[in-house]
Amino acid sequence: MSKYNLLSVNQDAKTSKGNGDDYVTAIQYLAPAKQVLNINVCPMAVIAGCEKACLYSAGRGAFNNVQQARIRKTMLWRDDRSAFLSQLCGDIDKFQAYCERKDVQPCVRLNGTSDIRFERFEVMQSFPKVKFYDYTKDIRRAYKKLPDNYHLTLSYSEANMDYAKQVRQAAKDTGRNMAVVFRSKHNIPEFFAGMKTIDGDKDDLRFLDPEFRVVALYAKGAAKRDTSGFVIDVN
Repeated sequence: MSKYNLLSVNQDAKTSKGNGDDYVTAIQYLAPAKQVLNINVCPMAVIAGCEKACLYSAGRGAFNNVQQARIRKTMLWRDDRSAFLSQLCGDIDKFQAYCERKDVQPCVRLNGTSDIRFERFEVMQSFPKVKFYDYTKDIRRAYKKLPDNYHLTLSYSEANMDYAKQVRQAAKDTGRNMAVVFRSKHNIPEFFAGMKTIDGDKDDLRFLDPEFRVVALYAKGAAKRDTSGFVIDVN
């Protein structure tokens, strides 16, 4: 496996579940929200109530050396956007070549712990053979025309009920799926907000999901203790 500057492959449990004979996923992790001074890579984090419950603390993200690496990447995005994008595109190009040699579909998730509109920088458009996908709390993105090779799943939270209403409406208006974090994987409803639920933790290949579904996830890391409304309790 090649070494990458910004992307990670086979280094987290979630995306690795989808790796196999058909797909391999590379993911980029930055320091979320306001972890780095003078930049916020998750503009909706406060409104959505996910800043404290962020998956930044889950899995390998709990280790200090991993967090420091993510901070360095985020500082590069803040301080030298051109160099960051150059390294990112170099990583994607290298990853795509690796997948071609293995005869598998390259998949890339650029916002592992961020919510940046990378489509504005022509990243997806530069690699039409790569499947890009992300989760987003930026409702405006659901209504935008996105590159054909980019799949976006809305991310739900009831920390702000006006925000929650807007997410449900955006899903209804656009047919996009809505990811919901439930307290326990043993208590996930068959339907939520009028949408059928599907298991979002069996793999991370969201572009394979049928449309207008709730992608059911369960709380991990600090999210297990969340009481803001980001994590949903089902009675």
